[in-house]
Amino acid sequence: MTLEEMLIKETIKELRIMYSHYFDGKDIDGLAGLFTEDAVCEFGPDYGGDWVGRAQIRENYSAYLLTDNPPFEVLHSVTNPWIRLIDDDTANGRWYLHDLRTKEGEDNPLILYGIYDDLYKRIDGQWLIHRTRIDFLWPKRHYTGFREF
Repeated sequence: MTLEEMLIKETIKELRIMYSHYFDGKDIDGLAGLFTEDAVCEFGPDYGGDWVGRAQIRENYSAYLLTDNPPFEVLHSVTNPWIRLIDDDTANGRWYLHDLRTKEGEDNPLILYGIYDDLYKRIDGQWLIHRTRIDFLWPKRHYTGFREF
């Protein structure tokens, strides 16, 4: 692996990590800015199906996040990144998701386990999320599996 490849992978890691920070912190503009204009979020039937385009992604996250609940009441902890560079401007990655509730008094802080399956594109020098899918593992299993891009 070259130094440039390592730097690209670190940039992509930061992109996915910022997704968690923006999502959990309820920063809608920051969150929407992580996606390409024509991005697709594949969240399955229990979470609204496919969200297509940055505008719809922003709108749907706004409806979900702009509640009376405080920022960081939920933590999206992503681990075990597996990033593959496809070409100079395309990569895919998979991440384990541990979704945790931080609300005081909760008996069980665990919300769900899943795997993010992403496609990233470099647009005008900036790496962005072009497609993301969650394979849900627990408590309700909806697992599609690894996909080749």
